[in-house]
Formats: sequence, structure tokens, C-alpha cells
Amino acid sequence: MGPWLFRALVLLIWLLATGIDRLWWMLQSGLPAWDQADYLNSALEHGRALGLLPGGGWRGWQALLDLSPKIPPLASLVNGTVMAAAGDAPAQAAWSLSLWHGLLLLGVASWALTLRQERREARGFALLASLLLAVAPALLELRSDYVLEMSLSATVVLALWRLSCWWHPQRGGRWSQAIAAALACTVALLVKQSALLVLIPALAWVAWGSLRRGHGRRWQLLTGLILVLAGVLPWLHHNWITTLGGTNRAVLESASREGDPGPLTLAGWLWYPKLLPGQIGVVLLAVGLGGLLLWGLQCTRTDGDDSLGWRFLLVTLLAGWIVTSLSPNKDDRYIAPLLAPLILLLTRGWWQWGLWWRSRWPGSLPWLAPLALVSGLLACLPAGWSAQASRLRQQPQGPLEAIVRRAGGGDPQAAPSTLIVVPSTPDLNQHNVSYYGRRHGGQLVGRQLGGRRSDLQPVLDRASLVLLAEGDQGSVRKSATRLDQAVRRSGLFERVERFPRPQGGSYSLWRRRPQSRPLPGFEERFPTLAAGLAQGPAGLDPLFQAVALEHMLDGHRLYRDRVRRQAEQERRRDPQAVQSHWSLALLALLGNRPGEAERQFAALQVRLPGNPWPAAYRSVVLLADWAPWRASAVAAEARHRHGSQPLLVALDDLGAVLSGAFWRLPSAALSVPRAVQEVEQQLQPQASS
Repeated sequence: MGPWLFRALVLLIWLLATGIDRLWWMLQSGLPAWDQADYLNSALEHGRALGLLPGGGWRGWQALLDLSPKIPPLASLVNGTVMAAAGDAPAQAAWSLSLWHGLLLLGVASWALTLRQERREARGFALLASLLLAVAPALLELRSDYVLEMSLSATVVLALWRLSCWWHPQRGGRWSQAIAAALACTVALLVKQSALLVLIPALAWVAWGSLRRGHGRRWQLLTGLILVLAGVLPWLHHNWITTLGGTNRAVLESASREGDPGPLTLAGWLWYPKLLPGQIGVVLLAVGLGGLLLWGLQCTRTDGDDSLGWRFLLVTLLAGWIVTSLSPNKDDRYIAPLLAPLILLLTRGWWQWGLWWRSRWPGSLPWLAPLALVSGLLACLPAGWSAQASRLRQQPQGPLEAIVRRAGGGDPQAAPSTLIVVPSTPDLNQHNVSYYGRRHGGQLVGRQLGGRRSDLQPVLDRASLVLLAEGDQGSVRKSATRLDQAVRRSGLFERVERFPRPQGGSYSLWRRRPQSRPLPGFEERFPTLAAGLAQGPAGLDPLFQAVALEHMLDGHRLYRDRVRRQAEQERRRDPQAVQSHWSLALLALLGNRPGEAERQFAALQVRLPGNPWPAAYRSVVLLADWAPWRASAVAAEARHRHGSQPLLVALDDLGAVLSGAFWRLPSAALSVPRAVQEVEQQLQPQASS
């Protein structure tokens, strides 16, 4: 088989798989659920930020990085670009999944070529791996489910393949291979940080090998690490706090809430292996494992394999499974990056059956072996087909589009508005309301309220549009029922329209009556709340509770421009005014602009020389901005002026240690817990009240 025919056949596999995927998108008429709508929103936001989709435009790098506070932006940038070319309907946006699937096929086929030293057979082996990958049920599902695991799988496979090429003791060690591996790892990490679960053990092994093989490889390793850091650090520096918070909620809190088995339990270690028959398919898995056993029994040095390459695959696959299993949160999607390498390993088992056939019956008819292979491939199809058919029946249906249109969404001429969504179901939730509300340049966003009793009065006072449900409320707390009843009985809202649901019940859209004007805007309370920062921790809790609630009531955060204009006008009238600096500092904190926040707190230090809190906030902001040496200097100067308050001492010690003064570790080990305890004591009366 020539190289051009091989490339044409790989392309044909992708085209056939893409055709099947497009058929799926034509047949399914469901709505994106929570996760899917969230990722569609992210792609839409990034497409707008690039100026490719209506309703947005380029506002600079910081504004672009604001859009990815928890998950890196690369997949959303690519998906948003595809959305601009294909359209912003879910089925049109799903063309990006086909693009990522093509990259996955390319990575698997390329990796397969390097694993077979017998070049005459390598292309056939790579084609078999591509075919098995295309029919695997889990990969078929990821090609038709708008989540990030397809892009993650593609980029992780690409990174592992390039790492294996550079790591290889005999054929590796070239600068071009090191740079290609570094770029591939960077791309994977910029798709989703969970790529680390697979890449960390692989990188550790590769690094250990390079350190043992001379200075050339060591310099290549160092250069590669610098390239990876240069690619990832701009996003991480901008969003590291929200990333840590989001990771904690997604991993630790979700695992506790969902009751996932612990990482040190037998159930935890068997969680992912038990999923393999459904994810890979029983036939593909059984034939592959049987062939691998046969390969182990018959393995010789002349079987045409690159034994070192297979060792790399086996070690990274096993290590990736161990690290993924150690993660507290379990989900079938989390193992997705390892499925393609596993299918590549199982392909070797399938191939071994062909080698066994040829050695056992060398004179048999030449068409018998291909016929057996085709029969095996056909036997793999029902697993994926039945899984997709089941998903097709489970697609959420509902009147979402009609509700959004009635609320003014999807209209670029309409004013920005927020729809308070009380129910939360797969067919209607705050995420897919926002997605459909902002299609075609629209300005309607959905926000979820009703989870706490304290949500009730602010919704009655401030909300303009509320969506309620008759029947199943979905995954909401009992307090949502109280909010539902309060809206209906208040007399402040009138029902605009009722929308029947296919599964029974209905949704109803409620709008504030013209004579029931909402209370004054949040911008009038903001300066007072911002000035509460001068009290230290005592002013934090009411401030951030009010801000969090306002971000639900005002999904566009329109108050910020008004507050900024008011503060700047006040500063022009009175350059010595203190209030304006508190407001501007808080706006900078909420907008993730540590440089601007630091300047405002520095101005407050000058205007409030007797108050230690501007210096403390300034030091914290500098730590968040990765400037620990400056944070330590600010805290040290404040200690000299205001006395050795526990928080200032801790900030001084922590900044010094992070700057390299490791001899202050014992001091920091004492001062940091003491400061945390003091802050908690100041917050405790508020929590109890």
C-alpha cells in the first residue's frame, strides 16, 4: 500500500464517520443540557470576542482571557471559529467535533505507524486502528455530544505520540521532535487542564529518561518545558484563583455530592475498568484482549514491532489509569483521553490474530483473512448503534426556543436583559437559556435563582423576567418552590404565556407589571458596600453576598459601567476623595484586574494612613498577581507603621518565602495559621447571624 493510498483511506474513514455523525445531528432534535449548553456558550463567547460572531468584537487580550476563568480557552476559540463559519445552531456548531475527530484519527494513525517497524505492514495496522477507533461506542458518543472530551482526547493522543517519538532511545532525541512534543503538550493543556492526569506520568517518565541520556536531551527537555510554560502561563496567571476554585468544586465537592467511591477503595479502582465493555464494545474488547494474550505467548524479536514504542504506550496507559483513578470525582468522560491509546493497544491484539492465521495456514486462500477481519469489524457495529439509538430516545425536548423568543432573546436589536430561571431540567436551564438567548447576536442571558431563601425578596424587588415551571422542577432545592409561589402570588408579575412540555406539565414566562417598578439599581448600594472593605473581614461577607446575588439579577453586570462613571466623576470633583478609590478598587477586584486594584489600594494607603487594611489588600492583590517580593515589601512597611498585626505578619512571611527566602519558612508556618484563625474569628459572628 503506497503512502498516497494510505492517506486517502484514512481520509475516507474520517468522511464516513463524519457522514454518520451528521446523520445523527439530522435525526436528533433535542436541546443541549447543562454541560453541553455551557460549552456552547463558551464557544459563542469566544467567537464574539474574536469579532467573528454578531454581538461582540475585539476588546483586547485581557477581555479574551476573562472568558475562560475555569477551563483553558483553546477549544472554545477553535469551536467559536467553526461556529462562525458553520452557524450557531447546536447541529452546526457540532462541525467542530468532526474537526477534532479528524485530528484524533491523524494522531492514532501516525502513532500506529511508528509502532510497527515492518513498514510493509505498518500502514495496514494504522488503518485497522483508525477503523476500530471510528466504531468504538464511546468515541462515537463523544463525536455527537458537545463536550470537550473529543478535543481533549485528540490533543492528548497527539501529545503522547510526539513525546514517544522524542523519548525513543534510538530514533529520538532530535530538536525538531522536542519542540513538536512541547507544542503538542501545550495544545493539550490549553484544551483542558485534566490533560495533566495523563501527561504528568508520561512527562515524568520522559524527563527521567532524558536526564540519563546526556546534555543534548537535557537542553531539549529544558527548552520544551520553557515552551510549555510560555504557552500556558498567560492564561494561568490571569485565571489561577478561579481555576483552583472551579477545580475544587468540580473534583472534591462533586465527588462528595455524588457519592463517588474513594480513591483508596476497591470500587474506586474498578470504576473505569467496569465501563470498558460499554465504552469499547464487547467484541472489540474481547478480540483485542485475546489477541494480546496470544501476542504475549508468541512474542519474538522478529515480529515487526517496536518494543520500546509499545513499552512507552503500556507505561503511559497504565500510569494514566492509576492517576485518573486517584481523582476523587468519577465520570465516564474522565477516562476518555485514555480510550484511544487503549484502542491502539487492542488493535495490536487484533493484528496478532492475523499473524497467527498466516503462520498457521500459510497456504490458505488470500481472501479468508480479510473476510474474517471485515466480519469482526461488522460485529463491532451493533454496540455503537444501540448506544446511539438509546441516546436518541433520551434527548431532552421542550419549548426552550419559543420561550426565549417570547422573552426577547435571539434579537440583536433588543436591549440586554436577564431571565431568572427557577426550574433546572435538561431541557431548560440557565445555560441553554443563555445560549439560545444570545444566538444571532441576541442579548438575553439566563440566571438560576431560588436555591436559597434569601433569593426570594431580591427577585421580587429587582427581577424583570422570571421563568417558572408547572410540574417537575428538576434538580432544585425546596426553596425554589417558595420563590415560585411568591412570584405567582405577589401581584408584581403577570404571566406572559404558558408553554406545554412534551413530558407533561408546562413552563410559564412572567414579566414585571409596568406599575410595579423595580427598586433602585445596585450601583446606588455599591459605594457603601465597597467602603465596608475599610473594616477588614467584617465588611467582606455582606459585600460578596450582595455582589454574588447581583450577578444573578444582572447577568450582564451593567452596574459596573455606572459605578465607574460615578466614581470617576467624584474623583474629578474631589481628588482627595476616599470613596471613589474604594469603589474603583472593588471594581478592579471583581473584574480580575489586579494591577488596577493595586494602584487604588496604594492611593488609599496615602489617604488613610491610620488604616492597615489598604496595605493588607494591596499585599494580597500583589500575591495574586505573582509579585510576592512586592507583596512582602508592602506588608513589611505596614507592619512597621501599624504594628505586628497577625495578617500583616503572615503576608510579609508568605511573600518572602514565595520570593525565595526559604529561611523564613518556620516563621510563616506559625504566622499564616494564626492569621487565618484571626480572620475566621472575625467572620464567625457574621456567619452565625
